Amino acid sequence: MFIKTIQIFKKFFIILWIERKSKPFEIVKLTFKRYKNGGRREATKGINNAYKVLEERDANKINIYEKWIQKNEKDIYLTEELIFKPLISIITPVYNTEEKYLQMMIESVLKQTYTNWELCIADDASSNKQTLKTLEKYNKLSKNIHVVYREENGHISEASNSALSTAKGEYIVLLDHDDMLAPNALYEMVQKLNKHRGLKFIYSDEDKIDENNKRFDPHFKSGWNPDMFFSQNYICHLVLLKKSIVESIDGFRKGYEGSQDYDLLLRYIKKIDEKEIAHIEKILYHWRAIKGSTAYSSSQKNYTETAGLKSLEDFFSNDLDMTVEQGLAPNTYKLNYPLPKKLPLVSIIIPTRDGYDILSQCIESILLKTDYTNYEIVIVDNQSSEIKTLDYCNELVKNHKNIRVLKYLKPFNYSAINNYAVEQAKGEIIALVNNDIEVINSSWLTELVQHTLRDDIGAVGAKLYYPDETLQHAGVVLGIGGVAGHSHKYFNKDAYGYFSRLQIIQNYSAVTAACLVVEKRLYTEVNGLDEANLSIAFNDVDFCLKLQEKGYRNLWTPYAKLFHHESVSRGSEDTPEKQERFKKEVLFMKSKWNTVLDNDRYYNKNLTKEFENFDLNY
Repeated sequence: MFIKTIQIFKKFFIILWIERKSKPFEIVKLTFKRYKNGGRREATKGINNAYKVLEERDANKINIYEKWIQKNEKDIYLTEELIFKPLISIITPVYNTEEKYLQMMIESVLKQTYTNWELCIADDASSNKQTLKTLEKYNKLSKNIHVVYREENGHISEASNSALSTAKGEYIVLLDHDDMLAPNALYEMVQKLNKHRGLKFIYSDEDKIDENNKRFDPHFKSGWNPDMFFSQNYICHLVLLKKSIVESIDGFRKGYEGSQDYDLLLRYIKKIDEKEIAHIEKILYHWRAIKGSTAYSSSQKNYTETAGLKSLEDFFSNDLDMTVEQGLAPNTYKLNYPLPKKLPLVSIIIPTRDGYDILSQCIESILLKTDYTNYEIVIVDNQSSEIKTLDYCNELVKNHKNIRVLKYLKPFNYSAINNYAVEQAKGEIIALVNNDIEVINSSWLTELVQHTLRDDIGAVGAKLYYPDETLQHAGVVLGIGGVAGHSHKYFNKDAYGYFSRLQIIQNYSAVTAACLVVEKRLYTEVNGLDEANLSIAFNDVDFCLKLQEKGYRNLWTPYAKLFHHESVSRGSEDTPEKQERFKKEVLFMKSKWNTVLDNDRYYNKNLTKEFENFDLNY
């Protein structure tokens, strides 16, 4: 009986870990309550049912994507007349490609709903007779297919340049020799150009396709996300570029094989404005996932990471103090921005009311685990009455020259308290920190400040964990739950997240003020937190959106790690008054930021706005 009970509760904790807001978890919460109340049989039955639902859902994960395809791609062949019909040159290097994959690649081009294209193939001295035979067959079949045969093998960069040299189109797209285009791929690209003729860089979403043409693992990408792009080549496929610009930067570079596309794009974006970049939120490319390919596993080709690192080092070569290193996940990178020799003063603002235990934990962790040396701590005491807390604050001021205590004697208003403290802060950088924060890694403030000092960056947020080491905050996604939600909430602390997003520096529309760093001049420029309309909730989201509206990019980094003992100090919305206030704040946010909340530039319309787990929007 004891062993059986252990097995049941093992199931319970598996469900608890994986499912937090879905039907299985709701069943578990209810049945666990019954178990505590003595209904063991009912609880056991409920947990087993929940586990069954979970198993069935995981088993049908591919089927779920198939259903999504059926629902969202049913109008794939519907087109409208286009005024602007440029020639699109498809650049494809080929080397000993297996006949069936080569044939499927070419057939996917022949099936394009947009017809003004040419397929420029460069065979890189293939020795496989079937490869050569297939190329010869299609070269004769269509006048739009041009094959150039290289006399010696030069690898993918030189082969791509050979294909590029035959291109006559105004624009090019890149297609690997065993991948496939969606039937509407070129049409969607040209339709975008018809709507915005000044575009010079268009990219789309993509998925993978196996040996049996089974589609899986869709990548629904962020809109243009510069800091994510410097962390990994999330653009990948499909991408349309202006041929004249590609030629002006001398095409693909030898010595960057494995990341030749990344290297090309890094050099390309130097020639254009980010307003000339657009994203199509549709799957237009199917990346072949077979053994030996990068699509199959990012560890299949380790040299790609080395080449990517070299490309980034070249891109930032004029910034002498910048360094680039390998990131936390395969094929990801970390850029280190230099700090000035004289470190700017950071004012760490911590509002509190009593709560000695959490406040002391917060303060001591900052004092013991912060390698950034030039900071002051400004504790804002909001009517504390607890003797222990008051004595502790007095001792801190007495023993630490860089700690001050400000008295705030008005009713609790998170926005007003922080605005009041910022006015009196001595630092040129402001760090808003909740009193229930606990530092994990000593470089946390260094990591945050290095990005804060960048001219184009607004607010910078950290990676926050619950005490059980599951994720509490990894950037804010707009529209989730109506206003905003935390990315990857409750994920395992070591999880990669959606296409490694938990392990890379990137831009988000907002970050939480539980730990937020920003230049004081920017805080002042957008009039700080909105104390009139957002006294408790969403003031940080509103603040970040004001910065974004001014043209600054907000940023999240996984390299600043802290615990957040959330709601320990303030509690939850558990009274009619609090709930009414919360409703008003929700209505205010929806009224002020309506269209922005519906279209988060760093998310994707094909992903759920019900949960924070980057699941499909069914």
